[in-house]
Amino acid sequence: MADELDGLTEFLTVARERSFTRAAAKLGIAQPTLSQTIRALEDRLGVRLLIRTTRSVSPTEAGERLLQTAGPRLDDIRAELEAMRELRDKPAGTFRISAIDFTVDYIIWPKLAPFLERYPDIKVEITIDYAMTDIAAAGYDAGVRLGGVVAKDMIAVPLTGDSRFAVVGSPAYFARYPAPVVPQDLTGHRCINLRLPTYGNTYAWEFEKDGQELRVRVDGQLVFNGIFQVLNAALDGFGLAFIPETMATPHLETGRLRRALDDWCPYWEGYHLYYPTRRQSSPAFALLVEALRYRAPTV
Repeated sequence: MADELDGLTEFLTVARERSFTRAAAKLGIAQPTLSQTIRALEDRLGVRLLIRTTRSVSPTEAGERLLQTAGPRLDDIRAELEAMRELRDKPAGTFRISAIDFTVDYIIWPKLAPFLERYPDIKVEITIDYAMTDIAAAGYDAGVRLGGVVAKDMIAVPLTGDSRFAVVGSPAYFARYPAPVVPQDLTGHRCINLRLPTYGNTYAWEFEKDGQELRVRVDGQLVFNGIFQVLNAALDGFGLAFIPETMATPHLETGRLRRALDDWCPYWEGYHLYYPTRRQSSPAFALLVEALRYRAPTV
C-alpha cells in the first residue's frame, strides 16, 4: 500500500504549483529526482497525470481528478498527524498562511512575534498573495481577507475591528491640484493604481455616502502590484493613493500626507483570518488563532 502512495505528495505539489521548479524548491529535492518520482507514479497508475511544456505544467483530466479527490484527503491526513504530534508536552506544527503584505506587517506580525517566542516548536510560513487564492486547493492552512469577501464555507476569526481606506496625497501634490470634492472628480487627477492578479485589472476605488455606492476607475502614471509601493509614490508626490487608513495615519499625523473625500470613505467589516473546518482539530493551530484574534479595547 505504501508503494501505491509513493509520489502522491510530489504530484500534488507540482499540480498545485504548476511548476516543477517551484515544487522541487518547496519539497527540498532536486528537480530531476522530482521528475523521476512523478514518472514512476504515472507508470504505476498507467495514466498520464501531467502535461509538460517548456513553459508550463498542468494536470491532465486524470491528474485533475486525482488532485481534486486525493488532495483534500491527504491534507486531512496531514492535519491529523500534526494533531497527534501536538499531543506531546509542547505544542508543535507548521502552518502556512496567505496574506497581503499590509496585513502581515500591521496586523499579524505584532501578535505573531511574541507568540513564536512563547512556542518555539510552532513554525509559520507566510506567503504574500494579492490573488483571491483558494487556500484549500493551494495547500494553505489559513488566509487573511476583509470579512465581506470570506467564503461562506470557511471559519472566519476577526483580526481587526471595522476598517476603511483613505484617499491621500502629499502637500506638494495638493499645491498643484485642487482636492477632489466628489469621487467623480478623481477622473481629472493623477492617481496611483494597484493591480490585482485575480482579475488582471486595476482595483476600482470604492466609495459610499448616504446609501449611494460608487466604484471609480482611476488613471495616472503609475501602477503597482503592492500597496507599500503605492504609499511611497504618494509620499513622493506622484499622485493620489487609496490605501488602508492604518497605513496612512502616521503620515497624516506628521503632515506628510493630506486626506481627501473623507466623507465618502465608509467603514467595512474588518480583516479576518479564515480557514477550513478540518483545521479545528489541531491544538497548536487553535493557539495560533487565539493569539491573532482581535479583542476590542476595554473602556
